[in-house]
This record gives sequence, C-alpha cells and structure tokens, in this order.
Amino acid sequence: MTKINGLISIARKAGFAIIGQDNLRGYNKKLFLVLVDKNAGNSLAREAKFLSEKKNIPLIEIENLAETVGIENCKIVGIKNKTFSDNIIKVLKGE
Repeated sequence: MTKINGLISIARKAGFAIIGQDNLRGYNKKLFLVLVDKNAGNSLAREAKFLSEKKNIPLIEIENLAETVGIENCKIVGIKNKTFSDNIIKVLKGE
C-alpha cells in the first residue's frame, strides 16, 4: 500500500484530490476515480455508488482509506486527474 499512499499524497499536494462527502457532493467538474473506505456507512456507500454510476466513474473500495490519505475519519476521495487515477487503478490491480 505504500505506492498508493505516495500517489494519493502527491495527488493531494497537487490539488487533484477531492476529500470528503460534502466536497464531492459540491464538485461539478470531471472526476476520474472515486475511492471509498470499505467500512463506510450505508448512506455514503450508496451515494458513492450512485455518483459512480451517474458520472460513469470507476469506484474502488479500499481498506483504511483514512490511513492511506493521511486524514482521520476520511471515508471517500475523488481523483480529478486522469493520470493519477490511471496509476492508482494500475497499482490496485497489481500491474
């Protein structure tokens, strides 16, 4: 998971990560990936799935997303850069 931590950390610093349910709800531009914590509540998981289907965005569940992102209680993150999202997907698939 250290590669994922690095990619998400760089994405955050570059301003390519939308962190939190409220921030994603208010974001109307193009997203390329949604990461949600496996332990997220039912309403957040439903909303993430709806967002993913509505905007045709890949949705990936990750264990301990807050630890990966480095923000306590973080349950959902949107990536708004295609290159970062592609790299995160590759790493999670083990390529």
